[in-house]
Amino acid sequence: MAKTQADLILEYYKAHPKQDIPHAEIVDWAVAEYKRRTDSIFRDPDRAIRKLHQNGYLVKVKKGVYRYDPDTVHVRTLEDFTAEMREEIFRRDNYRCVICGLGRENGVEIHADHIKPKDKGGKATLENGQTLCAAHNFRKKNYSQTESGKRMFIRLYESAASINDEGMMAFCRDILAVYDKHDINGHIEWGE
Repeated sequence: MAKTQADLILEYYKAHPKQDIPHAEIVDWAVAEYKRRTDSIFRDPDRAIRKLHQNGYLVKVKKGVYRYDPDTVHVRTLEDFTAEMREEIFRRDNYRCVICGLGRENGVEIHADHIKPKDKGGKATLENGQTLCAAHNFRKKNYSQTESGKRMFIRLYESAASINDEGMMAFCRDILAVYDKHDINGHIEWGE
């Protein structure tokens, strides 16, 4: 059996090299195969696919379609801050979150955060570091600004649809089409 859920997904892609595989195909297979092998539920195949892409194992062909090409796999080395760099970032930012201003003296856990995320090529440099409280760091990790923006417009569209507000629905469709046109957060699917 594959060691992790991501290993299982990569196993499928490796068995189908250089093929453009639609999202639904890999998700359906991974969920069923994981259940068969472990008698457990595969909770978030989307995250595993996205992580494989971010780490350089998969090529994103277009929204919802990925390919494994053994000739172009480029596994990224993600850089972490050293203990000394973390301390220097904290000291520079006065041991306070740069967003809310809270810090250790307020009983808040602080983190050294990559401004440009590691998985998007962000380096472990002082210029790319900032102090965030745990709450803001987790919020940033879970929902980047563009992701939370796209999700907001999806929710707004659904709310407008529930009351048949055609004007707001059209507005949201236009905004969401811009996300799709520029392939921003293509992993967040929406439909009318």
